[in-house]
Amino acid sequence: MKLGLKKFFILPFLLVIILASFGLGAYFGKSSAELECRICQPEEINFSLFWESYHKLQEKFVNKSQIDNQKIIYGAISGMVKSLDDPYTVFLPPEEAKRFEEDVKGVFEGVGMEVGIKKGQLQVISPLEGTPAQRAGLRPGDKIIKINDVSTADLAVDEAVNLIRGPKGTEVILTIFRADWEKTQEIKLIRDVIKIPSLKLEFKEGDIAYIKIYQFSESAGSNFRETANKILTSPSKKIIVDLRNNPGGYLEIAQEITGWFLERGETVVIEDFGGKKEQKIYPSPGPGRFSKYPIVLLINEGSASASEILAGALKDNRGILLIGEKSFGKGSVQELETLSGGSSLKITVAKWLTPKGESITDKGLEPDIKVEMTEKDFEENKDPQLEKAIEVIREMR
Repeated sequence: MKLGLKKFFILPFLLVIILASFGLGAYFGKSSAELECRICQPEEINFSLFWESYHKLQEKFVNKSQIDNQKIIYGAISGMVKSLDDPYTVFLPPEEAKRFEEDVKGVFEGVGMEVGIKKGQLQVISPLEGTPAQRAGLRPGDKIIKINDVSTADLAVDEAVNLIRGPKGTEVILTIFRADWEKTQEIKLIRDVIKIPSLKLEFKEGDIAYIKIYQFSESAGSNFRETANKILTSPSKKIIVDLRNNPGGYLEIAQEITGWFLERGETVVIEDFGGKKEQKIYPSPGPGRFSKYPIVLLINEGSASASEILAGALKDNRGILLIGEKSFGKGSVQELETLSGGSSLKITVAKWLTPKGESITDKGLEPDIKVEMTEKDFEENKDPQLEKAIEVIREMR
């Protein structure tokens, strides 16, 4: 799969980036970039302040050995992107671009959690299954106040990720605040190799299939096809889909999996470009083999983006009940553009709407049956949300 063509749920200024890169390239004598700039540079863009600052640094900065022209280019682009004030539009230098590619493939080194910014605060979207973050007891909604000694107040998501990530066996300390705590707590995590499963299948009470989808990764589509075939050849006639703590993934994979629950052609999600062009409707590709099965879905604050699209599609098209807690509310779509030199740019290009036209962004999805997890539930390893789902679907015909 080519990452540049994928739409993500996780993060029109390419021309400016090309120009900024040209500026320094031309300064160092790269004539091909100069030709490109002369052809495409908008007259209203004036780089004189940039160059004035650059020359002052070259002239007066005390540690000449610390001046790295490539880092200056990356820093300039990063600053331009940050000015958009969108935590999901991010410039990725080569090393970070490589890490991102590893992430979406499901294998990397770190602590194993998805983070995001909500109402200006960095927080845990979801700890991933079987990871140091999950073992340390981190939960969706936990606010990350500091990473080691660095305050998260002005950090972009990718900056925070770079601080949290690191080689296996190394330590990172997170200062966490949770809604029912009186004060912050420091949580020490030891980084490890993170291998994220895409889903698991269990059979409950004879005729209930329980599917836990951890993420919509590259492998999730093929794994779901195998899972679907197991269900179709089993006695199961009812399905619980668990999307709790699923932070998202690929649009194409979410659309493919949703197609097992909807008839071909039914709307999965609407892509809204803010009036710049017509909305795009993503239909179910089918085969709709579970379109007649009684289904309930589990969601919580860790259910984000692709999870919310699947849940919204089933709720709007089939009236499927959502059980648990309100979802995260990550309803923007990012495209990953591959740039020269191994860098990448994640750009927010649109917002997602449910089939009935409801925006997901910052609002999330409200459960039809609200069931909260208490501190005692976590301590005693109880799951009242799943118990409620089993109770509800048991009565469905």
